[in-house]
Amino acid sequence: MDKRVFIPALVVLASCSGEEPATAPMETTEFSEVIVEATGGNPAAEHAANQITDPYMREIIEEISSDAYEGRGPGAAGDEKARAYLVQRMEDLGLEPGADGSYEQPFDLVGVNASQPDTWTFEGHGQTKVLKQWDQFIAGAGIQEERVEIEDAELVFVGYGIQAPEYDWDDYKGADLEGKILVMMNNDPDWDPELFAGETRLWYGRWDYKYLSAAKQGAVGAIIIHTQPSAGYPFQVVQTSWTGEQFELPAGDEPRIKVPAWVTEDTARELMAMAGQDLDELREAAYNRDFEPVPLGITASIGMDVEINRVQSANVLGLITGSDPELKDEVVIYTAHHDHLGIATPNEAGDTIYNGAYDNASGVALVMGIAKALKALPEAPRRSVLIALVGAEEQGLLGSKYYAQNPTFRPGKIAANLNYDGGNVWGHTHDVTFVGLGKSTVDQLTELLAAEQGRVVKPDQFPSRGSFYRSDQFSFARIGVPAVYLDPGMDFVDRPPGWGKEQVDHFTDVNYHQPSDEYDPSWNLDGMISDAQLGFWLGLAVANADEMPSWNEGDEFEATRLEALAAEEK
Repeated sequence: MDKRVFIPALVVLASCSGEEPATAPMETTEFSEVIVEATGGNPAAEHAANQITDPYMREIIEEISSDAYEGRGPGAAGDEKARAYLVQRMEDLGLEPGADGSYEQPFDLVGVNASQPDTWTFEGHGQTKVLKQWDQFIAGAGIQEERVEIEDAELVFVGYGIQAPEYDWDDYKGADLEGKILVMMNNDPDWDPELFAGETRLWYGRWDYKYLSAAKQGAVGAIIIHTQPSAGYPFQVVQTSWTGEQFELPAGDEPRIKVPAWVTEDTARELMAMAGQDLDELREAAYNRDFEPVPLGITASIGMDVEINRVQSANVLGLITGSDPELKDEVVIYTAHHDHLGIATPNEAGDTIYNGAYDNASGVALVMGIAKALKALPEAPRRSVLIALVGAEEQGLLGSKYYAQNPTFRPGKIAANLNYDGGNVWGHTHDVTFVGLGKSTVDQLTELLAAEQGRVVKPDQFPSRGSFYRSDQFSFARIGVPAVYLDPGMDFVDRPPGWGKEQVDHFTDVNYHQPSDEYDPSWNLDGMISDAQLGFWLGLAVANADEMPSWNEGDEFEATRLEALAAEEK
């Protein structure tokens, strides 16, 4: 489609008051003729974009990732303190309360802290194997009860544990798996781009899907085989993320397994050998549609006392009411999660505070920078804009899930969600990463706006990690809202090829979900400023468009969106 036809219809930015900007328009972004036609030059909007600054964002990162906030664990004192701080920052900007007269949308959480046994015994084929907790397995409680017990449950290898009729794929084949412990591979089939999107991990490859899938079969437990390539992170992330108190929304009538667990690849190999099976041969068999579950002839029992703790967290919501009487009941929602892991297992240095500076104090600061720019406009966008700093993301996207179930704007009135989970702290890039590129009509606009910054838009640069399904935009996509997840680029200015990937890999291997994710005064936020300015222009364009974005035809979320829009017409 010709951009000159498409973009002016979509990019209708806020009108300009005609006043001269207090500072010179930004030099880093010189808008093309197309953008100038759409904006009327709009120096006021350029001035607003320049309100996104290093000191403003850096102050927020440094503050909420300090030890004083104790890692912002959901429901803890640090969580409450962080929310109070962010509410104050929203008030300082002049944002309106976004949750029925309040800046906070509270939601209940159930803390589940399972006393994992030191060992887990497996028996079968005349052999006994004892696994060590932490080194070989991690197990949790899948039900919100004070005692979890599994007795003599048989292990069954179920391949990927996926049922996907649209790909003619069913790993279960109608097998009776009631009361079993299912052993399954991580990720989803990735060798054919026409099958499960190839290397791009779908929700089918995520741990939450797999445990839910096992529960729907009537299984009492599920063990995921961890490998770093299939998970996208080392086993240490499982160790730290799945020990200590785990939070959930209060249980409903959904199916649940009693024990969700992980084992290392070497441990899985030993268990398969105990059953007279070869792990590699089983995986090879599971690569095919005709795979059928393989009973292993091994049984296991496990029991855990569980401490149940009921607490409350909240989403922090700040609103900019739209200026168009007909469109102000529609909204663009910016999200970033304000929580992290709190106080948990100490590292080798004895540090117990999981500060979450990059993940996700940086994303919070970036979104607040965008909010600052939007409030600097002489007139609000046509549609409303909601700044949603959501809670309990690290526990399974719980805050955004709660918002999606209890939205302050109906799904059919939410034009788009722009989510940030980590900001660029390493400097300028020639590119920007669009996780979910190719899914919606937002693509072309993002590409054009990035080009005006002299940058290119690239799809998820770590597609096997399934990022679209593991951050808060997924909660919005599931209710049909076109969702955008913009991540830092990898091609850094004045750096050799591969340098950006090295930084991300180092963070993932060393700092991700570890106490070492701490604020570093040497961080270079220049690229983060560019990313925030891109997000400002993108959200502003969507907020002022005559039409809302849509999922591309055939996308997995299109049907849900059409249902939401149809509900608005009734």
